[in-house]
Amino acid sequence: MIPALALVGRPNVGKSTLFNKLTRRRDALVADEPGLTRDRRYGRATIGDTVCTLIDTGGLLGDDGVLTQAMERQAEVAMDESDVVLFLVDARAGLTPADEEIATRLRRRDRRVLLVVNKMDGVSEDQALAEFAVLGFDRPVYIAAAHSRGLGGLTERLDELFQMLAPDAPEDEAAEAPADDAAAALEEEVADEDADQDADDGDAAVRVAIVGRPNVGKSTLTNRLLGEERQVVFDLPGTTRDAIEIPFERDGETYVLVDTAGVRRKGRVDQGAEKFSVVKTLQAIERADVVILVLDAREGLVDQDLHLLSYAVEAGAGVVVALNKWDGLSADERHRNREVLDRRLRFAPWIPVHQISALHGTGVGHLLDAVRQVYEAGELDVSTSYLTRLLHALVQAHPPPMVRGRQIKLRFAHKAGSHPPRIVIHGNQTASLPDGYVRYLENSFRDALDLGGTPVKIELRTGDNPYAGRRNTLTPRQQRSRKRMLKHHKGRKR
Repeated sequence: MIPALALVGRPNVGKSTLFNKLTRRRDALVADEPGLTRDRRYGRATIGDTVCTLIDTGGLLGDDGVLTQAMERQAEVAMDESDVVLFLVDARAGLTPADEEIATRLRRRDRRVLLVVNKMDGVSEDQALAEFAVLGFDRPVYIAAAHSRGLGGLTERLDELFQMLAPDAPEDEAAEAPADDAAAALEEEVADEDADQDADDGDAAVRVAIVGRPNVGKSTLTNRLLGEERQVVFDLPGTTRDAIEIPFERDGETYVLVDTAGVRRKGRVDQGAEKFSVVKTLQAIERADVVILVLDAREGLVDQDLHLLSYAVEAGAGVVVALNKWDGLSADERHRNREVLDRRLRFAPWIPVHQISALHGTGVGHLLDAVRQVYEAGELDVSTSYLTRLLHALVQAHPPPMVRGRQIKLRFAHKAGSHPPRIVIHGNQTASLPDGYVRYLENSFRDALDLGGTPVKIELRTGDNPYAGRRNTLTPRQQRSRKRMLKHHKGRKR
């Protein structure tokens, strides 16, 4: 079994910074502002010779609000799932009543707790030891996560805890096993763990980013798809501040859901942390195979939604629009809002639209089916001969315009990539092909190949002219000889 470590503590004690250091990635949002982390974030870390699961949590005991209570429930779940709890405290802030309350909670749980005193830069170890000894935890570790100081000592302590967690092997079996067999078994175990880590990274899974403006129901939809309260849901814009990746499986297919922060208009984004949240959302769109754009059915498709939609199409992701809170509209409002939505999406009629209620689950199952269809369409499993025949049929039905009296010839087409589908068309004078005709080819290929929900990228390539520049290669003597020959033939014709 792979051990699980939960990072808990007050807000702004450095949990996300340590999470990034141990996972050797920059997944968790970090800033000098308390309360950035609100949802559980999972990551894979290799500590010493042990691969473990790391769980980052929001700060405990930040205030008495309803949102804080939801964050604490997430931290409670993380502690229940963990084998070891890393209790982080701030050496520069010193011991606080909140630290003592968290320590009391941890002592009630049947979990191994390792006290980690962070932000030790500028603080003596003796001073920190004297101050935090009253918490009653044995052999604390002193680190400065932001500067990677003390991580070696943390690794040594965790190695000791991992050995205590490991089940003892029967002595007779251990004595009979040859050294070579033990080494082979260890190599096989490490290989299995590496394979599990690759699977957790979601390389073979369908990456689905759930995006939209604040408070449209993205986290509620995520929880509904997962069937559990995985994300903090609160009736307040900006509850989700980070892009949280969540692997899950449905009907034998693996997915990675990415719940993102709401994106407001650029003029309204004024806080530094919110700017980082927007960057995380845009990065999630760029890495996604399919993007679910969540709209509030009461507000419809606004300009900010169009910006997100255009960004997703430019990034080459498949797109599915989820019209949320549909059950709260009357029949007249539904008819009127759907007409407005169809008119605003006239530039991209190939994008599927689904009416859902993330809160009650209406239509959510069909939404995931649509995501799978869009992903499979993005594979573009088609032969070169079929694409070429289709190209000739499209040209015959609607020939390209002539350029300077010469006909543009499109000779053959072939597949160049997937997600998004890329089709390369070879011919002559393709650089002169109008943009409108290229859009005609994109839409026609999409309709003929049933590529709904995914953008189609057309690349045009012109073959080299074998006679280009030939006149310039003649010597002066050859040019005079050519002129005499032309003059002679011209005189004979007369």
